[in-house]
Amino acid sequence: MRLAAVIDATVTVPGLKELAMYRSSASIPFAGRYRLIDFALSSIVNSNISSVGVFAPQGSVSLLDHIGKGKSWDLDRRRNGLYFLPTSQREGDQLGVGSFAALEDHLSFFNKSTQPYILLTSAFSISQLDYNEMLDMHLASGADITEAVREGECMKSYILSKDLLLKMIKEFRETRVVSVEDIVNLKKKPYTFAQYKYDGYFVLINSMDSYFNESLALLSEKIWRELFLPERPIYTKTKDEPPTKYLKGSSVKRSLVANGSMLEGEVTDSILGRAAEIGKNSKVDKCIIMQKCVIEENCDLQYVIADKDAYIKAGSVIHGSKEKPMVIRKGSVVSEGDMV
Repeated sequence: MRLAAVIDATVTVPGLKELAMYRSSASIPFAGRYRLIDFALSSIVNSNISSVGVFAPQGSVSLLDHIGKGKSWDLDRRRNGLYFLPTSQREGDQLGVGSFAALEDHLSFFNKSTQPYILLTSAFSISQLDYNEMLDMHLASGADITEAVREGECMKSYILSKDLLLKMIKEFRETRVVSVEDIVNLKKKPYTFAQYKYDGYFVLINSMDSYFNESLALLSEKIWRELFLPERPIYTKTKDEPPTKYLKGSSVKRSLVANGSMLEGEVTDSILGRAAEIGKNSKVDKCIIMQKCVIEENCDLQYVIADKDAYIKAGSVIHGSKEKPMVIRKGSVVSEGDMV
């Protein structure tokens, strides 16, 4: 193995604050049954990388609960495997991928690593990058740091040697740069840089607009197939739940529905997480309804993001817009007339 991987989950994502109030940004649900970090982890294991450090900010209980020891990604191993590495940094402290202050907290991860090269990536970049191919290009270029780009846009993934990274960590206070991303953006001397050009599926989930629009874009079969490749599966935490029940009177069109749900209403152009309930005569249109949400009978929801465990009482009418979807916070109880 040539690469060890670091997922930097300490990076600030200000645009996702409404969904990250009670969880790490890396554990925000996406595409029904997944979390944002699942896509980074899956690309890593699909590239045959088996040593992975997840650097997380303080208070990342939901993230630890989701990834555990890495069993769902075949990273629960005696040698190498997945390391959950909480740092002294709080989410919101760091502005770039590869934060030296965060990485410094766990130098032992790098010192014990037998891999000569390090991949640094974010938890909110979704793609199907082949990191072995990227490493081959990095070595051929002779550059110090290689960044992945798609159509000129940085994908928040970087490869460099372990020795160089350790040198940067040791010197970052003196050089006044805060992260690997910072060095790349500044094209800091004396380092040399290369770009790995990628042409597959890629989105950055860094705002409510991108979260909402890129989620619903997956309802297109073409886009779905660009991300969910049979030869490079997306893995997530396994949960044993029954199939979804479609009761009499239910109607589902152009939607993704995770298992364990119970539907008696009408769902159109929407995404439903695990164990969601849609009551009789309720209408859900262009919405993201997360895990264990309950929508009672005779509700009307349009352009809504309902976070986990939200409870919407009978007769509620909640309408947002494509430009500004209405967000119902995790665990909230909404009655008729609360939100219109």
